[in-house]
Amino acid sequence: MAELTISATAHGLNYLPQYYADHLGLFADRDLKVVATAKDPWTGVLDDLDSGAADIVLGGLWVPSMYWGTPREITVFAQVNHQFPKALVTRDNSPGFGWADLSGSTVLAPGIGGSAPYAFTAGLIREAGVDPAGITFLRDLSTPMFVELFEAGLGDAIVLDSTTAQIMQDKGTGVTAIDYTEAGGIGPNSVYYCRTDRVEELFDRLVHFTTALSEAMRRLRTTTVTELEPLLAAHWPSISRTTLVRACERIKRSRTWETTRIDAAASDRWMRILQQEGMVRSTPPFDELVDTRILDSAELTDTVR
Repeated sequence: MAELTISATAHGLNYLPQYYADHLGLFADRDLKVVATAKDPWTGVLDDLDSGAADIVLGGLWVPSMYWGTPREITVFAQVNHQFPKALVTRDNSPGFGWADLSGSTVLAPGIGGSAPYAFTAGLIREAGVDPAGITFLRDLSTPMFVELFEAGLGDAIVLDSTTAQIMQDKGTGVTAIDYTEAGGIGPNSVYYCRTDRVEELFDRLVHFTTALSEAMRRLRTTTVTELEPLLAAHWPSISRTTLVRACERIKRSRTWETTRIDAAASDRWMRILQQEGMVRSTPPFDELVDTRILDSAELTDTVR
């Protein structure tokens, strides 16, 4: 059995299709053993790529895009999130709340895990015709620290992952004012990438991996959250089952787990947002950032199977 090692930037609910594929034995069915590790700090994923400790990385597309055109050559080949499963949380329920309501306010945007939560939020705000410069963003601290400070009275809103947003809602310390899966459209939030010089070596394993991941996504569509409860509890035992179920139901209702294929137009939009933030020098062309051959082969393999 071949082995594929993954270094991930987190261990989150939005990565559930990968965990579900492993749980169902879909990787093993394709003679593949997948070993995944979440890194803390997350930047360790790049060290793992360099050393060969990891074959591939699971994380944000913004990282390969920032390195595009530099000596660090990275190839993206699939996604696990077709949307950004995040939320803007406020203290009170305000019907009709929109991005313009943030003008003059203070927003906490956790950034110890990367700049994407802030950057995508700023991009959505611009797309709504609102100037982010009129909003004070507090950044670069961890989610737990910002949540604690928000609950103690700091700021007017906070950008959170779906699970943490649900935790706060269940505690009564926050309300989801804007769900990014509803307001933000599609976009490659979390993707898989590897060193460009290893693509050919890993090609067959990546095809088997992506085929299994796609199958897990298909099965998730017809699997109830009740059936998923034991898997959710096993991965996140410290979080209330009720909270996990609600967060999972919200993501399942969205398009987050719809496909492993990255949408070119959605990728280009994300690149434009990053360029507006000065996070990339120029927008990487889709066909230079993403190698679609692996998905093409995976879909062909799946059809034959």
